[in-house]
Amino acid sequence: MSDGAATAGKDIATLVASLMRDVPDFPEPGIQFKDLTPLLADAHGLAKVTDALAETAQDADLVAGIDARGFLLGAAVALRLGTGVLAVRKGGKLPPPVHSETYQLEYGSATLELPAEGIELAGRRIVIIDDVLATGGTVAATEKLLRHCGARVEHAAVVLELTGLKGREVLEPLPVTSLLTI
Repeated sequence: MSDGAATAGKDIATLVASLMRDVPDFPEPGIQFKDLTPLLADAHGLAKVTDALAETAQDADLVAGIDARGFLLGAAVALRLGTGVLAVRKGGKLPPPVHSETYQLEYGSATLELPAEGIELAGRRIVIIDDVLATGGTVAATEKLLRHCGARVEHAAVVLELTGLKGREVLEPLPVTSLLTI
């Protein structure tokens, strides 16, 4: 696991690497997609990853999972911690009213949303969970959206961090834990 300065958890990193699939030229030529679907489908791997992510979120009141694989991981972590899970959705998937945050992607923009009613976020300590940290845009937009709703974002945790894309730098000073960095 990596939280900026410290590195530990070689066994979990090895496990993640062994259950990850490389898909060349997806979603476009020249991109090497890192597919974590085999990890999610492996009961032992999913349990170990859930435990490792949950260790980073011990003080959280709520876990925020980012659409879509973050939903699966976030729900598992929330169950392990005995908290609820908040689904941070892609734009247009929730009924109004919603809180939304639009952010830039490499090839356009995207929007994330949360329900504006029914869930009180003010003052709640939240950890953000997702599968991959690349450029940091999605996690940064999620953090901004949650803070706009009054939440206290304590931490972000991901299974895989693609260090060459410098997403961690975009998120500073938010603490980030990654189980495997490549």
